[in-house]
Amino acid sequence: MADMQPLRIFAEDADDLTVISASVQDAVTKAENLRYESRQRRFAIELNRFRWEEVAGKKKREPKTRIRSLLAIDGVLSVKARGVSKADPDMVFSLLSITFTPAEELPGGMITLLFAGDGELALEVEAIDVSLLDSDYEWTTRHTPSHERRKR
Repeated sequence: MADMQPLRIFAEDADDLTVISASVQDAVTKAENLRYESRQRRFAIELNRFRWEEVAGKKKREPKTRIRSLLAIDGVLSVKARGVSKADPDMVFSLLSITFTPAEELPGGMITLLFAGDGELALEVEAIDVSLLDSDYEWTTRHTPSHERRKR
């Protein structure tokens, strides 16, 4: 399959977070894989990430890959959800972007995870402390995510 190394990306500022956001765009996860561990102040999501970094230079019909990844956000003080529920553990969410809005008092702020269908998670954080770690589990997919047909 792909001879690419698994990603190990760490974000400590908004620019770093932009790189992680681009890497997880169109990653999918089930509701049961959204975990907030309040005692550890950690929010983690197991994702099936589309490997955008391998698409450059590939022909349209060449197979692409998805890889199992862990997105972890540390220093989380609170989590607010809108349009995201764990009521149906098999519900699939497609992650579109991750953004950071600084608080009046830095380095804190709000990390927002936006999902297709207008779902949103707002995580109040002490500072940006985010990691994206790929596993060794990957598989071939013929489908490249596309946003051309979606309307808001």
